[in-house]
Amino acid sequence: MKLSKLVLASTLVAAGASGLMAGNAFAQAKEQFIPVLSYRTGPYAPNGVPWANGYVDYIKLTNARGGINGVKFSFEECETGYDTARSVECYERLKSKGASFVQPLSTGATFAITEKAPADKIPVVTVGYGRSESADGSVFKWNFPIAGTYWVAADAIMQAIAKKEGGFDKLKGKKISLVYHDSPFGKEPIPLLQERAAMHGFNLTLLPVTAPGVEQKATWLQVRQNRPDYVVLWGWGIMNSTAIKEAQATGYPREKMYGVWWAGAEPDVKDVAEGAKGYNAVTMQHGAEPQSKLVKDVMAMVHDKGQGTGPKDEVGQVLYMRGAMSAMLAIEGVRSAQDRFGKGKVMTGEQIRWGLENLNLTQPKLDALGFAGVMRPISTSCVDHMGAAWARIHTWDGAKWQFTSDWLQGDEQIIKPLVKATAAKYAADKKLTPRTPADCQS
Repeated sequence: MKLSKLVLASTLVAAGASGLMAGNAFAQAKEQFIPVLSYRTGPYAPNGVPWANGYVDYIKLTNARGGINGVKFSFEECETGYDTARSVECYERLKSKGASFVQPLSTGATFAITEKAPADKIPVVTVGYGRSESADGSVFKWNFPIAGTYWVAADAIMQAIAKKEGGFDKLKGKKISLVYHDSPFGKEPIPLLQERAAMHGFNLTLLPVTAPGVEQKATWLQVRQNRPDYVVLWGWGIMNSTAIKEAQATGYPREKMYGVWWAGAEPDVKDVAEGAKGYNAVTMQHGAEPQSKLVKDVMAMVHDKGQGTGPKDEVGQVLYMRGAMSAMLAIEGVRSAQDRFGKGKVMTGEQIRWGLENLNLTQPKLDALGFAGVMRPISTSCVDHMGAAWARIHTWDGAKWQFTSDWLQGDEQIIKPLVKATAAKYAADKKLTPRTPADCQS
């Protein structure tokens, strides 16, 4: 099918270089190519655009800082419309340019591309989305759900709800409804929530919403009739603001609503404003970070140079930060690969896969990259492709997001067995032999 026009693909050069390099000069020896699968059109655009702007701006910032040991990054954007088939088409076309890694920004696309990555030798980086069981690197050698999966998000939400009630034992007999996007993305938290329901005795009701989620009246009629104690919202794009508006219309308290980290950004609440006051969402470590060093660096080295990808007032907002963080984590995989395979060299997908599997982002390293006060350390390994399971809750106060919880860590006693069992089933279905510790040395 016909894809939209390519968006600017460019690289900035550090001081002393001979000027701007054209982004379509992919063949140059010192460039590492990044395919950017994005959606700037359709019902998911309000959320997809700020993520893509943060992602691209971070690539430009990296180049403005001198690249990674002198190696600059080129990129090309391809419009997917949040459609799995178009995402795969973008992936197939751009991988031939020597893709360093791919970030599908879609769980459906992640499922599809997961089957292709081992043969193509291209890492699939899914920061805060994708297959939760792919945290098991012994089975999913090429998948990297770095910094958190949907099971971490769901568990953090349940911890926050339990704390509000006075402990998990107080959840017995409570009613919790999951209003979710009827897609692989929306179904991801169900196993974790079912496990928690069985452990603590609360009643879980599943309420699917047909994509894209503009029609939810029947769903919220069920909410009004069932009168759940809490609603967990697993939405994306226009579905989120629609859900909050329907909650307002039916009189459901927004302070009893907890969204996933893809349902907790400015586009989800700004049109409702005061009507969304009290609405909660889990965050993937960061929130809105307008005062962070990263934002100051982006403004000084990218936007003030006329190279910004989107509006200046968006820099530092929740999804912008998510995009920047996603780019940073993957690019640090390139740095890690260079540390082993040769600094100043363009890395292959296979070498970057090793780098992503051996990330050691200490707090001083994160601080130096501009993420001081934004993120906690992340360390991946052969068996752990997630590397961290930290989250927080932030709440909309009618005008901005405010953190309203301490740091929450996904409960490994629940999540790890779930990951292990689900990954083992995948390996059996696909007739894969999980890697051994000896395999991990290579």
